[in-house]
Amino acid sequence: MEIFRKKSGYRWMDVYILANVVELGTRHFCRRFLTLQNDPGGRTFAQMTHAARSGCRNIAEGCERLTTSQSSGIDLVNVAYASLCELRDDYNLWLMLGKQAPWPTQSQEAQSLYCIRLDPATYTDDINHACCQHILAQYEKFAAWLDSSDSRLAANALSILLQRTITMLESYLSRLGQDFAQEGGFKERMATVRSEARAHQEGIPTDAPKCPLCATPMRLRKTKDGAKSFWGCADYPACKGLLPFQKKG
Repeated sequence: MEIFRKKSGYRWMDVYILANVVELGTRHFCRRFLTLQNDPGGRTFAQMTHAARSGCRNIAEGCERLTTSQSSGIDLVNVAYASLCELRDDYNLWLMLGKQAPWPTQSQEAQSLYCIRLDPATYTDDINHACCQHILAQYEKFAAWLDSSDSRLAANALSILLQRTITMLESYLSRLGQDFAQEGGFKERMATVRSEARAHQEGIPTDAPKCPLCATPMRLRKTKDGAKSFWGCADYPACKGLLPFQKKG
């Protein structure tokens, strides 16, 4: 087992690309439609642009953190999820203030946006430059709505793009949770890697027995004084299965 997880390559992820499209659209929206009359203190402008930024940056940071800390990586992705949910509700409120509900999901207007698919990311060199170009190209797919002079049209489009992003994040968080349940966190990986290395150094077989209580593969452990080795269940402390260790020789 490798001690570090492979990087997710967040720049290739559709959820990251779409979150960036939403951030660009939100900044354009706020600059054009939030005024001294409807946002005198600038709080809505600040909150909406911050929520859009939080969605993008926490996806990126969370994905990078997953290499060394599954729990903090999941926490950061969840912050992105919460920020984008907040931003979606801001657009819904904008529409309701104008006496209009957001487009129903099955409406023709909404489906015209749902049907637009993102191009796959195919970067070769200069990934930072290529990623920005790719995001701008994906923005152009939705520009007829996002750059509209009608704030209701832009708000509806951004609400739908946010819902698409949120749905992607829900699936991603579910997969991260399943991975965590199966593989554990970084500390558990460290313990496993060290246990495997120690076993190799001591000439111990890597084919560990299964726990007599729950059938989970066991790990080689040592008593507190380090004098004796024994097999302990990998699910300890949930399971306290033990077996004696006998070195073959």
